[in-house]
Amino acid sequence: MVSLSEVVALDRKGVHPSEIAPETPYIGLEHIERGGRILPHPQAGDSHLKSLKFSFSAEHILYGKLRPNLGKISRPNFAGICSTDILPLRPNAELDRNYLAHYLSQPAMIRYATSRATGVNLPRLSPTSLAKFPIPLPSLDEQRRIAAILDQADAIRVKRQQQLESYNSLVESLFHSMFSQERADVTVGEIASDARSSIRTGPFGSQLRHSEFVGTGVAVLGLDNVVGNSFRWGERRYITHEKYETLKRYTVHPGDVLISIMGTVGRCAVVPQDIPLAINTKHICAITPNQNIINPSFLRAAFLWHPVCRTHLRRQTKGAIMAGLNMGIIKSMPVPLPALERQNEFAKVSFAIKTQRYHLQRALDRDNELFASLQSRAFRGEL
Repeated sequence: MVSLSEVVALDRKGVHPSEIAPETPYIGLEHIERGGRILPHPQAGDSHLKSLKFSFSAEHILYGKLRPNLGKISRPNFAGICSTDILPLRPNAELDRNYLAHYLSQPAMIRYATSRATGVNLPRLSPTSLAKFPIPLPSLDEQRRIAAILDQADAIRVKRQQQLESYNSLVESLFHSMFSQERADVTVGEIASDARSSIRTGPFGSQLRHSEFVGTGVAVLGLDNVVGNSFRWGERRYITHEKYETLKRYTVHPGDVLISIMGTVGRCAVVPQDIPLAINTKHICAITPNQNIINPSFLRAAFLWHPVCRTHLRRQTKGAIMAGLNMGIIKSMPVPLPALERQNEFAKVSFAIKTQRYHLQRALDRDNELFASLQSRAFRGEL
């Protein structure tokens, strides 16, 4: 075992924007996925850089040092510049780059790094702490053997992930092929249910305080329930049944369409049929659609992908100090209203696609568990 600083250089010499050629690739944390894939990224000239950046080469590993992003560790195959929230690590002649990347990205080392991040608002791992990380150092041949096995296993995960991504875009492609040319000549207010408060945001201010959340009771839905554009349980929050009696008007029903109106606006999901008793927070607008004329799954898809709906959202939030929506903007949003039979057909096919995607996601989850186990064995000398 050696310390990271004995076999790795942390190259942190700042580069001023005036010294960076416009065509130089620029990598920020947002351009690195967990697992190491580098997403499409801009050139320096397109990013309007104003502060110092770090330079890197195809010999470096890029290591995200902010606590929410400590799993973002990538191996670029090109030279460029990166955000100073990323540490460029250059292994010396005793250490194989691929071996180092696998070692740092194993779950045990991410937990180790997380426990050493400091700071209140945005905890980060200091270069000094990273330099002290212990790393097993077998012979170069053994490092390369381990890295090659892990690379092969990782390639299986990557293929599964690519399959999953193709499913992610399939429902959108289906919507465009069926409805992108449909005129949006009705508004959300016109397709909402006739019931009172069919379009509503959650309780504001003193109506619901964070201190009133309890361990069990009536569920409270927020941004984390719609962040992936599909309904999912994130952090569980509850209020007592007594408190619920004062907030009944914010009840969320099966088939409601939820749209985020604060933070990352425009995220959208349909409430499932098995939803327990729940209300929504002020960050979410809940729409109870008139299901005699519009299918909730179709309405969600229109919010996400119909060009007129997307243009409406962009125009209403453009230029705001803090982008946000309100009920007025949502009620006036134009939406298409094709025949209900076509909407139901879309919902049926998209449900079948999502079911297949669910099974594929489960398989990927198992791949990830097996890969993490393989990594752990590799660095214990058991591979």
